[in-house]
Amino acid sequence: MKWAGGKYKLVDQISARLPVAERLVEPFVGAGSVFLNTDFDSYQLSDINPDLIGLYNVLKHKPEQFIADAQKLFTPENNDKETYYGLRAEFNQTTAVWDRSLLFLYMNRFGYNGLCRYNKKGGFNVPFGSYKKPYFPEKELRFFSEKAQRATFICEGYAESFARAQSGDVIYCDPPYLPLSTTANFTSYASGGFSLDDQALLADCAAEAAQRGVPTLISNHDTPVARKLYHESKMETITVQRSISQSANGRKKVPELFALYR
Repeated sequence: MKWAGGKYKLVDQISARLPVAERLVEPFVGAGSVFLNTDFDSYQLSDINPDLIGLYNVLKHKPEQFIADAQKLFTPENNDKETYYGLRAEFNQTTAVWDRSLLFLYMNRFGYNGLCRYNKKGGFNVPFGSYKKPYFPEKELRFFSEKAQRATFICEGYAESFARAQSGDVIYCDPPYLPLSTTANFTSYASGGFSLDDQALLADCAAEAAQRGVPTLISNHDTPVARKLYHESKMETITVQRSISQSANGRKKVPELFALYR
């Protein structure tokens, strides 16, 4: 999956800071970069986005049929603005998990910049991407399906994921990040958003889990607000390069904070 805020480039940094455990719990699994590039005995992977979790469960249980059906959507005829909007409307009108999963993957690849965005009514509203030839990730889908046999995918909020964690687990959290400035907006990839109250409650969940013997690592922007929220953790900062505009040249180095509760 193309995914805003994906952690593929930071997997080594994250893995090096995760305490040894039997199971990895991720309340914000997103594109699953940490899951796909670590080697725990098992995984509990959650997200509040039902379309993402629906896709992962379909791919886990029926990979061959899903890949065959998905490949039919990756055609030159479907790489068309009018066709894209027609399929997007079809996605927003259906409740069938299989159909939504196929179209969710299609829109992830044919939509603008791999964004995942919904309007206030819950309708997917990412515009057409205008790419020359969107890539069909068959190899990646097969790898994901194989690795998924060790995983349980659950659509739920972060508090519920923390409540499921038990001795022998380690939790990694990649929440929507705090804004770098007071004028920036929170990133939202689910229709409900993620408020400052959620950021504070997440920190409370991490502290409580550590008291139960379940260590938690959280990633976020290194800001004064983050440091105040995570004051009970051991904090480390690294510098990462991140896009700050639609232009490929609009990149700058920003401080990334790792907060470890244990």
